[in-house]
Amino acid sequence: MSKDFSLDHLDVAAFAKAGALIEGQDPLSAFERLQQEAQAPSEGMAVVWSAQGEHVPETGGAGHNWLHVQAEGHVPMTCQRCLNMADIALYVDRSFRFVKDEAAAEAMDDEAEEDLLAMSKDFNARALIEDELLMELPLVPMHDECPEVMPMASSDDDFEEASTEKPNPFAVLAGLRKNAGQD
Repeated sequence: MSKDFSLDHLDVAAFAKAGALIEGQDPLSAFERLQQEAQAPSEGMAVVWSAQGEHVPETGGAGHNWLHVQAEGHVPMTCQRCLNMADIALYVDRSFRFVKDEAAAEAMDDEAEEDLLAMSKDFNARALIEDELLMELPLVPMHDECPEVMPMASSDDDFEEASTEKPNPFAVLAGLRKNAGQD
């Protein structure tokens, strides 16, 4: 008997014990918070994702439930170097171990190397994938190589004026003093 699993309402223990795999492709708009980061229309852009459950038996114990997620997509953002649109590629490949509850996750977090999450019968794996993609967004989006070479000159008159040599204020005062002495 095959059980259908939903990315939005995942029974983590059953999913892991079944070693189930769900995968799909959703439009960027299905990930609302990620869509808000887009700085240009994103119609036709998609996020390809997969989630794999795994139950690792433990001698003398109940074992460990794992969720392995992968996702990739592009988000249109403004390149901070050339100010043109850049499709920023995002890729996530993470694994999470599930523990009994939030208290256990918090208590074990400092000593565990892996990421820990609290067990749930109604876990939103889509939100987890979206969180991971959001963390992959660059602080300063840029093309790897900008399509246009940007001129490295200033067009600000004030900047040009500031870079010209200004007279020493003490020399100006000395000149005023000499002129005042001649009167």
